[in-house]
Amino acid sequence: MSLSRKTVVKGATVSIGSFLLFGIVTGLLPNPLYVRMVPRTLFDYIFLVVTSLFAGAYVAQQPTTNRSNDDRLAFSSVIAGFLAFGCPICNVFLLALFSNSVLMTYFDPYRPVLGAVSVVLFAGLLYYRQRYDCQSCA
Repeated sequence: MSLSRKTVVKGATVSIGSFLLFGIVTGLLPNPLYVRMVPRTLFDYIFLVVTSLFAGAYVAQQPTTNRSNDDRLAFSSVIAGFLAFGCPICNVFLLALFSNSVLMTYFDPYRPVLGAVSVVLFAGLLYYRQRYDCQSCA
């Protein structure tokens, strides 16, 4: 699939925007607005970068006329990635459902696994779209 300059710019904008937005909201990029309660790890930064890059690549692959039904899987992958690098006890939604001790005991150790699942889903989606969906484009 050949990408036009417009789609590459759109994908790069989404990658940079999601990196900045998610980085600031989760406290991975230090800022005065948010203080992260859980220490930052290398996995947090890896999943932030990979999720941002995959989101940009997905947007760059989007057809302009016929939108596909892959948006749900892409959205789920972004949410799983966000939960993987986000602070588990700072997430208001998770904290409302579970207590602080439950999140740190049962959810925090599995955040790298959740991030790996997110990366595999996104990579599979992008591979499938590149390999199979685009044959009709050619």
